Parts: sequence; structure tokens; C-alpha cells
Amino acid sequence: MSLPIFPPGFLWGASASAFQTEGAVDADGKGPSGWDAFAALPGRIKDGTDTTRGTGFHARYREDVALLAGLGADAFRFSVSWPRVVPGGSGAVNADGLDFYDRLVDELCAHGITPAPTLYHWDTPLPLEEAGGWLDRDTAYRFAEYAGIVAERLADRVPLWITINEPAEVTLLGYALGEHAPGRTLLFDALPAAHHQLLAHGLAVRALRAAGADNIGAAFSHAPVWTAGDSDEDRFGAELYDTLTNWLFADPVLTGRYPDDGLAALMPGPVADDLKVISTPLDWYGINYYNPTLVGAPRPEALETFSGFTMPAELPFGIREIEGYEKTGFGWPVVPEGLTEIVTTLHTRYGDRLPPLYITENGCALEEPHADDRRIAYLESHLTALRAAMDAGVDVRGYFTWSLTDNVEWTEGASQRFGLVHIDYETLTRTPKASYAWYRELIRAQKTQSAQKTQSAQRTQSAQETQVVQKRNPAVEGAYAAPPE
Repeated sequence: MSLPIFPPGFLWGASASAFQTEGAVDADGKGPSGWDAFAALPGRIKDGTDTTRGTGFHARYREDVALLAGLGADAFRFSVSWPRVVPGGSGAVNADGLDFYDRLVDELCAHGITPAPTLYHWDTPLPLEEAGGWLDRDTAYRFAEYAGIVAERLADRVPLWITINEPAEVTLLGYALGEHAPGRTLLFDALPAAHHQLLAHGLAVRALRAAGADNIGAAFSHAPVWTAGDSDEDRFGAELYDTLTNWLFADPVLTGRYPDDGLAALMPGPVADDLKVISTPLDWYGINYYNPTLVGAPRPEALETFSGFTMPAELPFGIREIEGYEKTGFGWPVVPEGLTEIVTTLHTRYGDRLPPLYITENGCALEEPHADDRRIAYLESHLTALRAAMDAGVDVRGYFTWSLTDNVEWTEGASQRFGLVHIDYETLTRTPKASYAWYRELIRAQKTQSAQKTQSAQRTQSAQETQVVQKRNPAVEGAYAAPPE
């Protein structure tokens, strides 16, 4: 496959998160997170991986920044651990924790790599989680305070900010279905967690700007929802799932409204006032894309699963398997055209209200650590699909692959490997994979082609300007005069 050329200035990056990589769970004054407590429960991490070690990023961040530099990456999306900076979730600030991120940002800047911190990638400080977590409105205000603290330290060197990551997954998997931290099984009673994360996002945008930060966005999971059948029940199930996973989060942020008045009525607090905060204008909007979802009417007699666990029978929709596509190690279908579809859908749905886009996550998990041809094919096909959306008029400014290294993949432990760099979980040795070399060459080729394209355009413009000057110069005017009759 021959990749298309992306425009000059297109940002090439890779991603990671604190819980999945840092380790050092109690080093330098870090407090426990809700995920630390959840992962310590028997059976929660399916392969028994010790999540407290992560990939050793806290101790080995310079090694990983060198890997980024070797890629030629423009940017690194990492997350700041809230309990490392504010162990109690509010109150005393842990200076040693802030110092770590200060050193990390300096290291990235020294290598010419743009730091792109995510302020919340699921690791809620345990004291806040025990007090209600995202079900408690106060958590949103504590998050805004923490956002301001980080910005006051780092805003002079960080030109790209991400408030929250995937509030849909936190709501669905953490509070509705209980498969992720904090393990609550509230079903539709989990909706306040969605509202409070959105409120936290809006408050954080304002806190960041007040502290001198700019170029602010957030990372939302988005994917097409396909209808499993032609019945009214199938259409209702698919539309409801689409609303809950896509538009419940994008609509408030981009339009200041919930997609349905009935949903708005289920949200806590002064919803109309909150929506004014939630819809504080963004500089850009992030999309995490992995695969479409096929949804229809519930089938209580069928054992339907979603990301490896059984869906509750009482839900008003059912997830079906998408047939006819290659599967990743997670069993997710590889559907690159789904990226074109969701990006263009957002463009059509929101029009001028949609700010420039970044793809903040895209990648695939493969169980085999070194057989990497499938990952290269995945990335190639998805970048081609992304360029198709851009050719259709969508303003996309950058792409972050998930992820730089293999990492602790939440409840899957070390069994699912997304990285361009292999991690030996016994020794924490890093070994670049074939996809690392492919991505490095891709970035190099794109930058070379973009530079050539820019130079060609500059030469053309210079020639045109020279011709205009010559036409206006009396000394050469005769050369352009009409011949005598």
C-alpha cells in the first residue's frame, strides 16, 4: 500500500498513560488511585500481571524519550497521574510528583518533542473514589483545582493539553457494568458519572486558561454504530447505543446540549448552567478510534459479549460480532473505513462547531510480541482511511498511535500488546519492533515530502512575484508593450 502525503505541519506522535506505564505506585509521595485498589482485588487482572510495576516508565522515562526521538516523533501524549500530584485528590500538593513531570517535560523539550499531557486517564485518587468518585459533583471541582496546579508548573513549556480521556469508557465500564475501576454495576444510574466528567472537563478548560495554558482539547472515544437488523427493535437498540457512547459526550461539549431531553432530565445538578461550562470552546477535539460496533435488539437467550465480558441481559440493546473482518488480539474487527466514517460523521453533524481534529489514539493489540506485519498493515490502512476523510474536507491536524510501548492493558494485564516497542515484563527491557522501524520511516518520508512540497510552492510563489515586479518595472516595461502597428 502506498501511503498518501499528509500536509506540511501534520503532527506525528505516540501515546501512553500513567497507570499503564509508570509503575512506582508509592514512590516520591504518590497516593493510591482507584485503579490501584481495583487491580489489587483477586481476579480483576485476568492474567495476574503485577500492575504496580507498569513498564517502569517512572524510572526509565529518559530511555523512552530517546525511543521517541529515534522515531522522529513530533509529540508524545502521556498522562499526568492525579494521585502523584495531589495524593488526596484535594489539599496538599506533592512537590516530588510535580517535579517528575517537570523533568519529563524538560527531557521531551530537549529532544524537540512536543509534550502533550492528558490530565485524567482514569486514575482517580482513591480518597475521592471512596467518597463517590465521578458520582459526586465535588470531584469535578477537585479536578479543576488539580488542572490549574499542573498548568501553573508546566504551561510555559507545554503547547498541547488534553483534559480527560474517554469519559464514555469510564462511565460504561467503570460505573455501569463494573468491569473496570471502580467496579460499580449501576447500569443507567451511572449517568451522573458522565455528567460530572463533562463538567470536570469544562471547569478544567477554564482553569488551564486561567493558568496560562492554551491549545486545549480532550480525547473522546468515537466509532460508527452499525445496526444489526431491519426491525424497529434493532434500530432502537443501535440508536440508543450510539447516543450513549458517542453523542452523550460530543453534543454537550460541542453544542451545549444533551442529544435527548430525556437524558438531560436524568442528569444531576443545575444542568443548564453546567452545560454552559461543559461547552467552553475548545481549540481542538481528539478522537480515539479502534473499531465500529454492531448493535441490535437485546437477545437474552444469547451469550453476548463486549470486549470479553458478558453483557447484562436487562440492557435494551445487544452487541453482535462483526463478521468478515480480520480480528486483533482483543477480537476487535479491523475496519479502517470506520475511521473515515466516524470522522466525516462528526464533520457533518457539527459543521463549524467542530474544531480541528487530532486522532489521539489508534492502534491494535496483538498477542504475539514480535510478529508485527499485521500491526504495520493496520496502521497503513487506517492512515489511508484518515487521509480519505481529510480529502473530503475534514480538518485533521495530527495522529497519535497507541502506543509507544507495550503496557499494562487494564484488566487484560500484559496479555494484549499495543506497542511499537516490546516490553519484557520480567526485565522491563525495551526492544523496538518492526512497526517501530516502519513508523520511523513513515514519519521521515512524510516530512521529506512535505518539505519538498513546501519548497516547490515557495519557488512557484517567488517566480510569480518576480514576474509581477518585472511587469511593473519601467526599465523592462517595453518588453511587455504591444508591438507597433
